[in-house]
Amino acid sequence: MSDENAEPMSLDELAAEGDEMDLSASAFEEIDALKAERDEFHDKFMRALADAENTRKRAERDRREAENYGGSKLARDLLPVYDNLRRALTSTDEAEGAANAALLEGVELTMRALIDTFKKHGIEPIMPEIGDRFDPQLHEAMFEAPVPGTKAGDIIDVAAEGFLLHDRLLRAAQVGVSSTPAS
Repeated sequence: MSDENAEPMSLDELAAEGDEMDLSASAFEEIDALKAERDEFHDKFMRALADAENTRKRAERDRREAENYGGSKLARDLLPVYDNLRRALTSTDEAEGAANAALLEGVELTMRALIDTFKKHGIEPIMPEIGDRFDPQLHEAMFEAPVPGTKAGDIIDVAAEGFLLHDRLLRAAQVGVSSTPAS
């Protein structure tokens, strides 16, 4: 600013000083605008970074699911093969077993190889026992029948084993369930 002893300013000098004040005010406005724009870009960047991280996590989860459950259709298609091998092993009597020992041994080896392959790929059997409680999460009731000496909801027959693929139900165990009312 001017000193007390300084000469009064001319009109041109006053106008120039006013322009400087306008210039500094507009500079501050521009700085504020740039700060707001910077903050907006920072916010967009942080959102994009979060979206990228979420996408990465989703892709990793999808990859794990595909790895664990991608073969479920093939596994489901192999279950009748398991059932047929099981029937072949249980349907022979002792006389046929002695006559066809080599054939039965081949069927047993094939069954063992199939079970080992199932285990290798996370397929576990559900093998309910007669007398177990019916669990609708793991069992499918094929029929109900009143059987003396049982309680309603007890398994009275196992028609086919069920299977889990990791933690998902591939096929429910097919069972018969007692319908004996409580006395």
